[in-house]
Amino acid sequence: MGNSGSAVKVCTDHQGGINWLSLSPDGQRLLTGSEDGTARLWSTADSQCHGHFQGHESYITFCHLENEAAFTCSADHTIRKWDVVTGQCLAIYRGHTSIVNRILVAKDYLFSGSYDRTARCWSVDKEKQIQEFRGHRNCVLTLAHYSSRDVLEEEEEEEEEEEKMSRDLLVTGSTDCTVKVWWVSSGRCYQTLLGHTGAVLCLILDAPNRELFSGSTDYTIRTWNIVTGEQLKVFKEHQGSVICLELVNRHLYSGSADRTVKCWFVDTGERIQTYKAHKHSVSTLKYHAGILFTGSGDACARAFNSRSGVLQKIFRGHKFIINCIQIHNELLYTASHDGTLRIWDIRGICKRNKWRLKKERSVQGRSSQKGSLSRLFNNKVGCMVQQENGE
Repeated sequence: MGNSGSAVKVCTDHQGGINWLSLSPDGQRLLTGSEDGTARLWSTADSQCHGHFQGHESYITFCHLENEAAFTCSADHTIRKWDVVTGQCLAIYRGHTSIVNRILVAKDYLFSGSYDRTARCWSVDKEKQIQEFRGHRNCVLTLAHYSSRDVLEEEEEEEEEEEKMSRDLLVTGSTDCTVKVWWVSSGRCYQTLLGHTGAVLCLILDAPNRELFSGSTDYTIRTWNIVTGEQLKVFKEHQGSVICLELVNRHLYSGSADRTVKCWFVDTGERIQTYKAHKHSVSTLKYHAGILFTGSGDACARAFNSRSGVLQKIFRGHKFIINCIQIHNELLYTASHDGTLRIWDIRGICKRNKWRLKKERSVQGRSSQKGSLSRLFNNKVGCMVQQENGE
């Protein structure tokens, strides 16, 4: 049983629940988006709030942080871009007719998914809509993006000349039980992936291996070939909705409403570990240095040894569900519906885990060496027997 931990800092600036937490690519800043309709910018160096973004007319559902700009989307049907230095609103993207629940920034594109059943593509700099993706029969909940250059060989590409000019593709998951893949340039649907019988809550893409993973309220995870649209595998052992996914070294981690996380070996579909101890749904997860960190509806974060499944630590202090976690410089950041951002020191647990891994490798090395010596000894004995028998 893991021991409890207490936060090294509790940030209480928000006046409503925190729905999302984003870390900048350079690791210098964090962005929180809240039910209070504002976003706040935090420094990872001193854990202080250095920016307060106000302007949305309703709660913020999701946020995304780049090094120099922040993006927020809201139930007020808009997306906003902010200057991280001045806090000034640089752009407002209007067009959706319902709650915008997810955004994704890739290259010069800003993608959004909404309860209005559409996804949209915007020019980050020009504040205008480039494309609308219409075809889902219900809310668009989750997004992924890739380029056909990442997955297609030249001889396989048969798209029109216009689509060759821009080979970006958008993937959308919806409450209509489908996943759709769209050409960004034309808005045309390239693939509709059928198989789920419940809402698609999460997507994770492995473009180099041409695979897409989708988690659903039908309790399953499905793997798809993103070139052919073929369903490759169905992972069926969860007893509740699959809420979040993480892919690391061909190992897929899935968090569920059944209060567990499961680890699957992607190449075989085998379930190789189950992480228990949660008293409510697993809402978010993050893999770091051999440790699996989870956030739950029971208001606790947990750390598990990813290989053994052993619970190593419980982080208690939040009052409501933990919606998102981030890790930077061996600090764990947890954002909750209780409105607080909590910061936890995980140096001790990371150090212990590195020591365990080093010890395991040492044992494996000695075992391998013994095996080699044993084989060498057996070979020598075999040769001696053959010589004695005149073979």
